Amino acid sequence: MSRAGELLTTALPRAGIRTLLSTGDTTLLSPARSADDPPLTVPRDPAREAARRELSKRMYHENDPSLFQRALDAFWEWLGKLFNAASTATPGGTLGLIVIIVAVIAVLAALWWRLGTPRRQPTSSATLFDDRPRTAAEHRAAAEAHAAQGHWNQAVQERMRALVRALEERALLDVRPGRTADEAAAEAGRALPAHTDRLRTAARDFDDVTYGGRSATEESYHRIAELDRDLERTKPQLATSSAAPAPNTRQGAAE
Repeated sequence: MSRAGELLTTALPRAGIRTLLSTGDTTLLSPARSADDPPLTVPRDPAREAARRELSKRMYHENDPSLFQRALDAFWEWLGKLFNAASTATPGGTLGLIVIIVAVIAVLAALWWRLGTPRRQPTSSATLFDDRPRTAAEHRAAAEAHAAQGHWNQAVQERMRALVRALEERALLDVRPGRTADEAAAEAGRALPAHTDRLRTAARDFDDVTYGGRSATEESYHRIAELDRDLERTKPQLATSSAAPAPNTRQGAAE
């Protein structure tokens, strides 16, 4: 290499990339860029747009989780943050929070078991009997069969039907297929005023089980069964009972 070539090589700027062509004693600088040109740069927005277009290609998203999986992951992440925040604020930390949650669930379960589903309406709107008429004895037999198996809901229903059917068979209630338990209790209370409150309680127990979604108990069944037996031995209060002394007067006249 000649002296001129050595001087030209030493004069190349450090920041640029140049191409030297050597032919014998001649060295040429590629005219692509001059030494004073700034380095090539791409503006921020076009670079971001180019990267977005590149990354939006399907080949980069073949193994991405589904929309449901992303939603589920977000839910568990939120639940974890909530649990961590609650455990931090609860005495005893995570263990204390678990104890509180278990206690609350136990209380709610006890209330549900004791009270059942709240009643949606104060009185029943459906009929007391179904389409197939049965005697009081048949309803009592069905009630006892359910009670023997511990099916207290059905036992309470059948015993209440037996009670009302027995009053119809004694002509203390008129036979009316569309009658409800509340109506039967109110009508029977006028003929048997001493049992008005117990009749209303029995009708309420029937409605709670049949229409209120509550669970009957053995106690409620025996309460209705005892009322049924008491009504069988009770004489109705008749409006004409005040005329009872009249036969004695006629008897005295006959004597």
